[in-house]
Amino acid sequence: MKICGIDLKGSEANLCLLSFENEVFMLPECRVRKLTYPKQDSTEEIRKFQFAFKKLMEDYQIQRVVIRERPSKGKFAGSAAGFKLEAAIQLIDTLNVDVLSATHIKTLIKRNPVPVPFSETGLKGFQEAAFNTAYAMIMKDKFGLEPEDTSD
Repeated sequence: MKICGIDLKGSEANLCLLSFENEVFMLPECRVRKLTYPKQDSTEEIRKFQFAFKKLMEDYQIQRVVIRERPSKGKFAGSAAGFKLEAAIQLIDTLNVDVLSATHIKTLIKRNPVPVPFSETGLKGFQEAAFNTAYAMIMKDKFGLEPEDTSD
């Protein structure tokens, strides 16, 4: 299974591709580490972003996309541009898109720690949240841990 983990920060979508085959994790090379949405409020720009993202997923034969959920209120609330990007991704009809909360991601990783330190993955620092999101989704699929199962 090939997954694309996404962490939305402002008007950028930080990406990490992760595959899990025969109990082995692989980090496939990707020509793009982040996609940016210009801060222009135009329909054309959001369509360009959506087209570029869809094409990237088709080119790398990604079967599933998982987005790290951002709060809509409070100190760490997501920006309007970020929510537009999330909607644009979710509306691509050829993709299976999921959203995981930060709490759920943390719980999944706590129960199933990443087998190597992030520094040894070869990814850039800004991709760490996207990597953790993709990894958590694979663990969720493998072990079936749901949010209500997270209490010890």
